[in-house]
Amino acid sequence: MKIFTAEQIRSWDQFTISQEPISSIQLMERASMSVANWISEHCKNHKKMVVFCGNGNNGGDGLAVARMLYLKGFDVDVFVKELKGKFSENALVNLKRLADISGISVRNFNQIESYSFDDKTIIIDALFGTGLSRPLDGEYKELVELLNTKDNIKVSIDIPSGLPTDGLLHEDSVILKTDYTLSFQCWKRSFLHPETGKYAGKIKVLNIGLHREYEEAERTNYFVIDDDFAESIFKPRNDFAHKGNYGKALVVGGSYGKIGAAVLATKAALKTGSGLTFTLAPQCGYEILQTSCPEAMFVKGGELWVDHFDFDKGMTVGIGPGLGTHEDTRKGFLSFLKNYSTSLVLDADALNIISENEENLVFIPEKSIITPHPKEFERLFGKTENSFKRLKLAVEKAKELTIYIVLKDHHTQIITPNGKVFYNITGNAGLAKGGSGDVLTGILTSLLAQGYSVEDTCMLGVWLHGKAADLAAEKYSKESMLPTDVIDELGNVFAELNAKTNKKL
Repeated sequence: MKIFTAEQIRSWDQFTISQEPISSIQLMERASMSVANWISEHCKNHKKMVVFCGNGNNGGDGLAVARMLYLKGFDVDVFVKELKGKFSENALVNLKRLADISGISVRNFNQIESYSFDDKTIIIDALFGTGLSRPLDGEYKELVELLNTKDNIKVSIDIPSGLPTDGLLHEDSVILKTDYTLSFQCWKRSFLHPETGKYAGKIKVLNIGLHREYEEAERTNYFVIDDDFAESIFKPRNDFAHKGNYGKALVVGGSYGKIGAAVLATKAALKTGSGLTFTLAPQCGYEILQTSCPEAMFVKGGELWVDHFDFDKGMTVGIGPGLGTHEDTRKGFLSFLKNYSTSLVLDADALNIISENEENLVFIPEKSIITPHPKEFERLFGKTENSFKRLKLAVEKAKELTIYIVLKDHHTQIITPNGKVFYNITGNAGLAKGGSGDVLTGILTSLLAQGYSVEDTCMLGVWLHGKAADLAAEKYSKESMLPTDVIDELGNVFAELNAKTNKKL
């Protein structure tokens, strides 16, 4: 799914109006109906709605939603800044339509102090949409500050009021902190970064029928990896295939006291389907690895730590989990890296060793995958002020080094050498545990070994990791789920993928 800027979204609206053809008020009615339908379907236990409307088209959406919810049987109250204020043309049309419904009261903002919010009241935010380019001020700022003190469920139409669409907040901005955002047609970048996404709650993207031709033709460098995207990448197994068709995956990692990381990566590679899986680790991990991962083959790389990186050609390599940074490991790894030219996966201590000297970056083979979390990224490329600037720097470095950067975060970003950014929307806070990154390294190494392109490996791998984590969280909770639970759920994710992609009678 493409991500568009606020300006592109406005152009999309206008393109739809001109090409369908449809009037702007009819398009507003269609969008509002999608909101009203979602609310009526998901808020059946809440009979009272209070809708806060601005004077622009987002307010027009809110006024139309209020009318539709009332006709669906909800008790609805509406607040506007002032009844005789200046409204947009479409908002004024919907305000007049409300006047014909005696059961809906329309009040001014200055009456909010005397309004009674009971526990079952849902607050619907339709103050400002994607067109807002300045911080909230005056009565709007005061209103949002007041609404933020309420414990009621809050639902924002298209975007929380006060939140920028495409970037960072203004200093000291006031933004409505909502529980649900019903976004029209596509994700916004501000939903996907920690500094801004925390205001948007759960995102529900509503299809309001904007013209497909615009979406297909319009260019962007930003995308969301959703389930449909992942299904288009996935390659079901050929019934006549054999293990030689699915590659040789080699996990390089482990050191005394950190063999568990190599175990997790190896198990993940096996569960993701590599034809043959090997683990190059120190001798101290031999019994642990052979016992916990009997399907994988052990390659000795040292005694207490890996000090040499010798393996057969034709293997796809993932390096880093539990590797450690011993001097012998550092020397051996850098020597290997200087003489290796094939795409590989680098994580954890492999990245920490590279980050010791900026000059080491040029030794990363082109089209390799690196998977830093924010601190590892900082050690590699330098400190940035926020996640938007970190992503900008990642785009520059991916182009400069011709590598793929999997920048781990709540919404992990995949940055390609040609400057494209893919945000992953699977996964949850249960992955915020040691070992989760090792699992991802194993998944990526396995997919790359199976012949997926580097770009598809990144996108499908990160999606798989997050999807398995979502299943694990459902079973065990975000607090109690373990990285091993994520590995165990990979089979269920593949089962779902196969069920959706295989043709059935």
